[in-house]
Amino acid sequence: MLSDMKDDTKSSYQERILKVLLYIQNNLYEPLSLEELADIACFSPYHFHRIFRGMVGETLAEHIRRIRLERAAQMLNYGSCSVTDLAFEAGYETVESFTRAFKARFGVVPSRFEKGNGNRMPTHIPGLELKGEIQMDVQIKEISPHQVVFVRHVGPYKECGKAWEKLCTWAGPRGYLQPGVEFIGLCYDDPDITPAEKIRYDACITVEGDLQPEGEIGVQTIGGGLYAMTTLHGSYEKLSDLYAKLCGQWVPDNGYELRSKPSFEIYLNSPEDTPEDELLTDVHVPVEKQ
Repeated sequence: MLSDMKDDTKSSYQERILKVLLYIQNNLYEPLSLEELADIACFSPYHFHRIFRGMVGETLAEHIRRIRLERAAQMLNYGSCSVTDLAFEAGYETVESFTRAFKARFGVVPSRFEKGNGNRMPTHIPGLELKGEIQMDVQIKEISPHQVVFVRHVGPYKECGKAWEKLCTWAGPRGYLQPGVEFIGLCYDDPDITPAEKIRYDACITVEGDLQPEGEIGVQTIGGGLYAMTTLHGSYEKLSDLYAKLCGQWVPDNGYELRSKPSFEIYLNSPEDTPEDELLTDVHVPVEKQ
């Protein structure tokens, strides 16, 4: 029975992503917004991009850009379209930017692409490929709500150190940095979607008692409900790939859906006194049983 449920969920995810891939193919030169495509797939826009990347193996923007370039190569190979027409049709603002992208993809500029020479065509013709099942060490946990104090960071994730510095500078003299306290990052945005300067991240530590906000120091309750948890070993730069695999492969493979709540990370050691390859981070994504 459990195996059947997993297969049903995985099949459902595949059908929904396939529907999006077909829609992209059939409307390749139309505006394709994240919200529209997430609605077609019946996924929350909050999680759609990671699901797509995990199952297809490239971001939504990368997929659309690649398919448009490959379609342009087909038109050059077999048609009579001008480079200028193809550039604007593919969504590039200038012929120069299209030419750079085309050369990066095919190794030659469009004007030197050999018409009628089939061996110039990419070996990866636009298709509908879904990544296979992936093995991950994941636990399903019921997380009780807990109170945290936090500092909000807006900007690239890699620059969130200032928020942690402010939080710890405030918390240390007040006795909140005791053994057992959890250091948590609350992640609201996917850097593949949200512009780097707009990304929201809360640096949090767990606290008890009746606390009130103080300036930049906020108070909130996080967690509550079912989460899929896996541990990242190593650099924080690997988080993006881990989220894609967890959200886009492990979750549907195992009969779960994602809830529209923020993911969060618990940092088990600190980059200040731990070699990068020994960093440990528990990654939690909110799920519900299909």
